[in-house]
Amino acid sequence: MIGVRMVQKVSSTRGFAKVAPHVIPALDRAVHRLTRGRRLLSTQMLPGLILTSTGARTGLPRRTPLACMPEEHDRTWLLVGSNFGRPGHPAWSHNLLAHPEASISWKGRDIPVTAQLLTGEERAAAWTALLEFWPPYATYQARVTRQIRLFRLTVR
Repeated sequence: MIGVRMVQKVSSTRGFAKVAPHVIPALDRAVHRLTRGRRLLSTQMLPGLILTSTGARTGLPRRTPLACMPEEHDRTWLLVGSNFGRPGHPAWSHNLLAHPEASISWKGRDIPVTAQLLTGEERAAAWTALLEFWPPYATYQARVTRQIRLFRLTVR
């Protein structure tokens, strides 16, 4: 339990927000490739997946390692567009808005999904659950003026 709290404190710092977006995805991609899709380094902190979306402008496939909150026996997942508490929305969230049909690599399986941007009461309920799951999301939201995007991925 102390280890989790320590990681939560570190992940809430501005220094982490500056370094992590450059280091963690690269390490995750390497570990994912080396383990043939079975593991992500960041899953030592949070559950994670590899999202393959279609680029909003390019139409090309984009693979992004992301933390997630699994729901309903691995049938839905919540994604948080926190961007580590940085000002802009992450590129993958723009991609999902433009092209909601995507796929994920989850525990070594490729799964086709559809993304839904959560709004209103549905977003509020998901946000509450996410804060219980990973409290540093509140710190990320406090740092930015934009509302952090939340998506629910559902198996197609």
